[in-house]
Amino acid sequence: MTITLNDNLKKARELKDLINLREKENLGELACFSNAAQRRRTEPQAENEYRQAFSTDADRILNSLAFTRYIDKTQVFSLIKNDHLTHRVLHVQLVSRVARTIGRYLELNQDLIEAASLGHDIGHTPFGHDGELFLSKLTQEHGAGHFHHNLQSIQFLDRIEKNGQGWNLSLQTMDAIICHNGEAHSRKLIPERNRSLEDFDAMILAIKAQNTCDKIPMTMEGCVVRMADTISYVGRDLEDAIRLGIITRDQVPKECKQTLGQTNGTIVFNLVTDLIHNSLGKPFIGFSDPISNALKNLKKFNYQSIYKNPAIKKHLSSIEPIFKYLFEKYLTDLEKEQHSSDIFTKFLNGKALEYRDNHTHPEIVRDFISGMTDSYFIRQAPADLTPKYIDNV
Repeated sequence: MTITLNDNLKKARELKDLINLREKENLGELACFSNAAQRRRTEPQAENEYRQAFSTDADRILNSLAFTRYIDKTQVFSLIKNDHLTHRVLHVQLVSRVARTIGRYLELNQDLIEAASLGHDIGHTPFGHDGELFLSKLTQEHGAGHFHHNLQSIQFLDRIEKNGQGWNLSLQTMDAIICHNGEAHSRKLIPERNRSLEDFDAMILAIKAQNTCDKIPMTMEGCVVRMADTISYVGRDLEDAIRLGIITRDQVPKECKQTLGQTNGTIVFNLVTDLIHNSLGKPFIGFSDPISNALKNLKKFNYQSIYKNPAIKKHLSSIEPIFKYLFEKYLTDLEKEQHSSDIFTKFLNGKALEYRDNHTHPEIVRDFISGMTDSYFIRQAPADLTPKYIDNV
């Protein structure tokens, strides 16, 4: 028996019909259905495959070059020799797992949740939020606006990947990515529905001019990812800090321990359980008041005792001068057309002409530096600026 291309296309369409039917039967009325996905460019070939729109988005993000670089990007703790510390690649997997668990119970679209979870931090600079602050100073000084990692995630996925063509992701996936904000505290999130691609592009322009980025997602799935981001890092960062001896478990505020627990597993369990219980059948994603207050206090404790702790900041003082050095170097290389420079050979080589035509030199430098892994960034530094990894904080 010979199987032809037409036979496979027919089978793919049958599988697509089957999965669409299952989605209709299993998702709740508040979910974002796959047939609602909007893209910048139409894709006729999508009719001839079995994947639904948001499943395709997740595959594209997973296979992007930027996703591969997650493996060597700082989450919180930088330049420390410890193989058990959380890196960005693990964080996004934790967010995906937590968010899909919540989505399953709330009858939401888990494919959309997975795509947004995997892509939400792709725009992070080397050396985490510290690197983000350093780079933002430079982009503002050179007229490229504020730097926000969630905005940069869309920049990579929509305008840099595939040699400047972008992955043509759905509006709903990009919206959930750009609207994630695990640092902000929200007891309840109500999606701002009916956002168009034109609205999305206007939102991007507005964010570039702002010091903060705190837009509400257009879907329930996006709201889940935003909450899951916080759930996934707050207890995990606590465990990493305890492992490094920065804090002790006894220092966790009593009210947080009584309400949420004092280990990552217990904290995640209590937060997820409460969020599901309080959001079932509701047009919002939200915590109960006691859990929300305890979470807010735990985040405050982490901020003061971990993220701003001098013990993990002192050795990062060597990083900011490298950001400044590289930014100025690559800017000069572009202006002087130094084609032997890494910004030409490692970044612009093969890029579509439209990318260079539509971006200023500071924007191109921003894109190159923000995409670097921690180790690649260090390798670009001159010998007199090269930082050292330490064994203990």
